[in-house]
Amino acid sequence: MKRLVLFAMVFLMCWFCTSMAVAEDLAMVTKKGEIRMAMSGQYPPFNFVNDKNELTGFDVEIGKEVAKRIGVEGTPLSTAWDGIIAGLLANKYELICGSMAITEERLKSIDFTDPYYRSGAQLFVKKGSSIASVKDLDGKKVGVTLGTTYEKWVRENIANADVRTYKGVPDMILEVTTGRIDGFITDKIVGALAIKKNNVPIALAGDLLYEEKMGIALRQNNPELKAAMNAALAGMKEDGTYKAISMKWLGIDVR
Repeated sequence: MKRLVLFAMVFLMCWFCTSMAVAEDLAMVTKKGEIRMAMSGQYPPFNFVNDKNELTGFDVEIGKEVAKRIGVEGTPLSTAWDGIIAGLLANKYELICGSMAITEERLKSIDFTDPYYRSGAQLFVKKGSSIASVKDLDGKKVGVTLGTTYEKWVRENIANADVRTYKGVPDMILEVTTGRIDGFITDKIVGALAIKKNNVPIALAGDLLYEEKMGIALRQNNPELKAAMNAALAGMKEDGTYKAISMKWLGIDVR
């Protein structure tokens, strides 16, 4: 009998702790009046550091607007991409709002809002290169941002590729321009806009490698925070706020 009572007490304690954890993040940020959003700061025009040393870009404005609509202030933070999920799990911030693709592997440890934009992986090479598609990358030096889905895809799908990792797209553009690598793979929108902005002799090669859906990442077991954020995103798309932010930074509506 004592064992049954003890078991029941332990069960109730676990249930209570789980219930508290479920609402913890929304209750915490509401009480604090702030929600912290991590990103690499190396992914223009989605997120980058401007000449005033401030994080800005499409992701930043989307994240801040979502925060505003759930009644708190959104604070963007920059951190290394390859450790960004570990930082979320360690409670260093509440969200990752940095163009993170929703994948089955990531869903094992974290959760996501509904997708807030869609894009895909694209190969970029120097103009005049003999490389016409990923089929020509065997034995070539290929740049990717460390810890991204692009790095994983290259390592799994391009045999004998000499994979070089970087902090972000600007570094890879420089490396291709100077001939230190043969090409790089990144988000199609990001790459195309960076090439246009910097007026560099780099071109898209081949077709889109695969489509990606980007979401705002949060810790698991936070249905109230997730629902509030999804409602905010839906409202932004409905009332034109999302389109205005997208046109400002990207020149197209990327919903």
